Amino acid sequence: MGSGLGIVVGRNFRIRLGGWIVCALALVALVGPLVTPYDPTAQSLGARLQGPSLAHPLGTDALGRDVATRLVYGARISLALALVATLVRLVIGTAIGVVAATGGTLADTALMRLVDVQLAFPGLVLALVVAGVLGPSLTNVVIALSVVGWATYARLVRGSVLAIKDRPFVQVARLYGTPRRRIVGRHLLPNVASPVIVLATLNLGTVVLAAAGLSFLGLGAQPPTAEWGTMIANGRIYLRSAPWLITAPGVAIAVTVIGFNLLGDGLRDALDPDHLDDRQRRHP
Repeated sequence: MGSGLGIVVGRNFRIRLGGWIVCALALVALVGPLVTPYDPTAQSLGARLQGPSLAHPLGTDALGRDVATRLVYGARISLALALVATLVRLVIGTAIGVVAATGGTLADTALMRLVDVQLAFPGLVLALVVAGVLGPSLTNVVIALSVVGWATYARLVRGSVLAIKDRPFVQVARLYGTPRRRIVGRHLLPNVASPVIVLATLNLGTVVLAAAGLSFLGLGAQPPTAEWGTMIANGRIYLRSAPWLITAPGVAIAVTVIGFNLLGDGLRDALDPDHLDDRQRRHP
């Protein structure tokens, strides 16, 4: 199984390309702020709206701030926000899905009706409502995006647990008197990890895009914080005279989303048991 997975990963172009993109973004977010010579919030009105040059590779904004520096700091904020929101979604959704699948009919019915109610609302609209009620801040964006995303994990985990909880290895554990908590931790969760990992990887790109959208509408990061959505919002009025103000963060968002989508699609193929079996037959 391990060698088969290694073969699929090694041959899967999407995993390699998506992985390189994600690693490059993470490296920029971690190392970039340490090497850039500019302050992302320091204003220099004498250098406002300068085009790309050797001193400012991506130009400057309306307040004379270096766009490349703000883009680097924005990568740190966007990736951190996406990771936190996705982790909260994953933990809440997994817990609810496991309880629904193993807690009996009453718990299953109650929790799944809650999931249905949450899924009945368009995700972005619900996030707008939550962020609008809580007020504009990055913390409230994380809360809003977590509230609208956990139900998908709950439904996925519940279905996966129901599919395996009556298999022989789980029944044997029950016959030996293994506590439910240990059965969940040692037998159920490890066997539902693959689809959850794929969903989480795909969600990372979605969360980056949604967070940028909320910041663009004024509900996320507030000036002078360097965040991609806020950079697009501040630069949109200079679309004709200084297009680099929205091109740079727009391309950064697109590349990030593409990277996570490629990585998620590749992992889905690599972690598909049928796909792995086929690879093992071809490469024994």
